[in-house]
Amino acid sequence: MRFLRSLALCLLPLTALAAKKSTGDTFHDFHARSLSSAPIKLNDALFDELTSTPRDYTTAVLLTATEARFGCQMCREFQPEWDVLAKSWVKGDKAGESRVIFGTLDFIDGRNSFAKLMLQTAPVLMLFPPTTGPDAKLDGQPLRYEFTSGPQTAETVHRWLSRHLSEGPRPPIIRPINYIRIISLTTIVLGLITLFSVASPYVLPIVQNRNIWAAISLIMVLLFTSGHMFNHIRKVPYIAGDGKGGISYFAGGFSNQFGLETQIIAALYGILSFAAISLALKAPRIASAKTQQVAVIVWAIIMLGAYSFLLSIFRTKNAGYPFWLPPF
Repeated sequence: MRFLRSLALCLLPLTALAAKKSTGDTFHDFHARSLSSAPIKLNDALFDELTSTPRDYTTAVLLTATEARFGCQMCREFQPEWDVLAKSWVKGDKAGESRVIFGTLDFIDGRNSFAKLMLQTAPVLMLFPPTTGPDAKLDGQPLRYEFTSGPQTAETVHRWLSRHLSEGPRPPIIRPINYIRIISLTTIVLGLITLFSVASPYVLPIVQNRNIWAAISLIMVLLFTSGHMFNHIRKVPYIAGDGKGGISYFAGGFSNQFGLETQIIAALYGILSFAAISLALKAPRIASAKTQQVAVIVWAIIMLGAYSFLLSIFRTKNAGYPFWLPPF
């Protein structure tokens, strides 16, 4: 037994060397490596070997700088998308029929390659077409993917690669199942259901209250009829000077207004609304005849004064406005 164990220990290095021995076919060697780890992590030597000519395969290499000290935010954001693309492609094309190798060369491992390519920024995605075989390109020069300012996805790069590759399979993008997201969404949904079950006896009476919805609707109507949206669209000033050292609260002309003017008009509309509601609903329910009469007179005076002041504002904005009411 000791002899067999010693013999096995002696043969282990030879077995490892045999496993790592190159077959002489660059594509076969790198494709076999990508089956266990895609994209292939490159260094200067592997990058030169993978992109050397002549080659009868296509190489897609992402030159990036993911370490935090380089400050490349786009590199760190795009790296997971590149990994998803490479893994999906290799998984869908295990036989290597598309003859595409995916690799990643980080700046820390490929300074010489970055200098040789005269790259000053990252990330850079380069596609090296075949130089021999039926799909060979005449010049063999690499194609460069332009990274825009927005976020790049695996699907976007997949479409770009598909346009520049010759005939062959185009494995689809298969994103891994995000179990954390599923668990989080499930927890949130269950929490909302629990919260609704516990709070429904207290919340439903408020939600179903007609007076609350009537008040909200009235406030929204007053805001929008007084010109609230006009202020946001035109970016009007809140107030302006009158040229005499004072303040002008109302802008001249019916097509102009100030922010404070909108609030004053909304307040007047609110007073008129409450006066009309009180005269129509509240006053008839008063049991005492004298109190009812006083309430009608008071609300009528308030309505007359508010409407008279509103008409005077219209005359201020346009001197040709023909209507008016006392006392304004």
